[in-house]
Amino acid sequence: MQWDDAAATPVPLPWQVGRVGGALGALGALLLAERERWALWFPAAMGAGVALYFSLDHEPSPWLGGLGLAAAAALVVLAWRRGHSIALPLGVLAFCLGFGAAELQAALAAAPVLARKLGPVMVEGRLLAIDPLPEGARLVIAPRHIDRLDAARLPARVRVRLRRDDPALAPGGFIAVRAMLYPPPAPAMPGGYDFERQAYFERLGAVGFALGPAAARAPPAGAGPGIFATAVAALRTGVTERIRAVLPGPSGAVAAALITGDTHAIPPVEAAQFRNAGLAHILVIAGLHMGMVAGIVFFAVRALLALVPAIALNHPTKKYAAAAALLVSFGYMLLSGATVSSRRAFVMIGLMLLGVLFDRLSLSARAIAWAAVAILLMTPASATGPSFQMSFAAVGALIAFYEAMRPRLAAWHRQAGAARRFGLYLLGITFTTIVTTFATMPFIIYHFNRFPLYSIAANVLAVPVAGFWIMPWAILACLLMPFGLEALALEPMRFGIELVAAIAQHVSSWPGAVVDVASPPPFALALLAVGGLWLCIWQRRWRWLGLLPIGVSLAIAVFARPPDILVSSDQRVIAVRAPDGAYWLSSTRTERATGAAWAQRAAAPLGPAWPREGEGAGGALRCDAEGCIYRARGRVVALERDAAALAEDCPRADLVVSPAAARR
Repeated sequence: MQWDDAAATPVPLPWQVGRVGGALGALGALLLAERERWALWFPAAMGAGVALYFSLDHEPSPWLGGLGLAAAAALVVLAWRRGHSIALPLGVLAFCLGFGAAELQAALAAAPVLARKLGPVMVEGRLLAIDPLPEGARLVIAPRHIDRLDAARLPARVRVRLRRDDPALAPGGFIAVRAMLYPPPAPAMPGGYDFERQAYFERLGAVGFALGPAAARAPPAGAGPGIFATAVAALRTGVTERIRAVLPGPSGAVAAALITGDTHAIPPVEAAQFRNAGLAHILVIAGLHMGMVAGIVFFAVRALLALVPAIALNHPTKKYAAAAALLVSFGYMLLSGATVSSRRAFVMIGLMLLGVLFDRLSLSARAIAWAAVAILLMTPASATGPSFQMSFAAVGALIAFYEAMRPRLAAWHRQAGAARRFGLYLLGITFTTIVTTFATMPFIIYHFNRFPLYSIAANVLAVPVAGFWIMPWAILACLLMPFGLEALALEPMRFGIELVAAIAQHVSSWPGAVVDVASPPPFALALLAVGGLWLCIWQRRWRWLGLLPIGVSLAIAVFARPPDILVSSDQRVIAVRAPDGAYWLSSTRTERATGAAWAQRAAAPLGPAWPREGEGAGGALRCDAEGCIYRARGRVVALERDAAALAEDCPRADLVVSPAAARR
């Protein structure tokens, strides 16, 4: 640097100005060369706005989202009227749109939540849904009356577990059940599964269990016949019951999951085998299932219309087939419960079918971008869950991979015979599995703390069975169900389900099939998502710069250390980390689920309970009748059992955890 004595400020040398200007010019040229991809950053900016809202530790002012959105819209209009690029203002608008959508959804979902344990009480109301379980069922009730609760504090919805399933119950009817009710539980630790937040957005104000069977009640005066959602729930329940009547046991539960999206009845052992083999996605209705349904309906309708010459020669049969596939796909989405993955798959399939109807080419990357925008607008809270994150990560990575590989794959197919085409199909399954495995691995680790090592082998064996055998029979079963002939299709479907289940059981039994991994910090996951978006959205060589944030996030995850001390929200149990990584609990008689969640999140074993007297946790813990002293990383923590020890421990400990308030 050279200094101008008069101004006493640094003056850049000409070569420095030229270097900065050249770098900015190169960056601008790259951005302009990829301007057709700019629109794909719109849902990413919306997601950032949603993430900011849910990362706040307090509720923002109710006018903040609307004010920010109005200001961003004004910025876009101003830039457009002055002839400037509106790309950056549109990004700001997308960010504000995501933040505002999350704030609006939170406001619309607000409903009373039970403040404390209540019961036994009589719950009376409309039965909204029935979820079959391996033993019993779960009822979702819109209560009209709960003992000891006035109307102002009545939850919008209550979920109660029945010990025994009752076939006489049907969604839409009114019931009464005696139950114990509890507030929706908070997450076991920061960053853990937040059922409390999920329940809030489902307007679920209480959960509990029934103390006896549910009894039907006559509809109260003025009660309507039921809403559309209740009718769909009744249809789902009826279809599920008919499937399980033909296919009892695990096969029927899996068949119901593939047709109606109801996975609760799958026995825990079978569900764990699917997860450990990397085949859990087969049980969740998503792109594979929606694509097969749309494809089968499209080609079947077009083939049938081609049999009638008067129609085939004078009408656009391709468009008729696309319209039929669109309607059936929409019905399948509703029948499956309209989950995040099924909504995303329907939007993408729907955009492609609309492209056929209007003679327009539908771009895959644009399709997933519009699907993300639609879901973020309708249910922004879903962006915080694993279904949204894993679904879009997998599909986005697949689209980016096949965009890059399309010329080479097309050349291979042009030169291939029948045997080689089948080999290319298996290669495609392998590529798809590898890409989706790497794309979803960070989210699997963050949310579930486990990673299936042999998922590629399992998917190569199971996906063709699911796509070419199970799903066609599932569609035929739905078509035959109005005539009571669903068994003709469900029995062959059972064979495919049992084959896939056998693959899952075999692969999950291999040595080291599942690796337990501690959850990385949320910041590392966000950084990895940014790098992944950079890799998938851009198409030129600078896309590889996305590996930098991915590498940094992996380094953060590798060197992250689980918490040394954990305290439950009700202060009933405390855990300390031993030098070998195991968590020792203050009590193993209470809050077992909390302790298990802590151990799972840290991928750590659970040690025994704290000793009443003496040492524990590998010498890091020393206890007596009044409490324990825990030493870790050069710090001393006093864990009190008796408030009388506060006077002695406060001057000597770096931190005091006490069941009684330390007033002075």
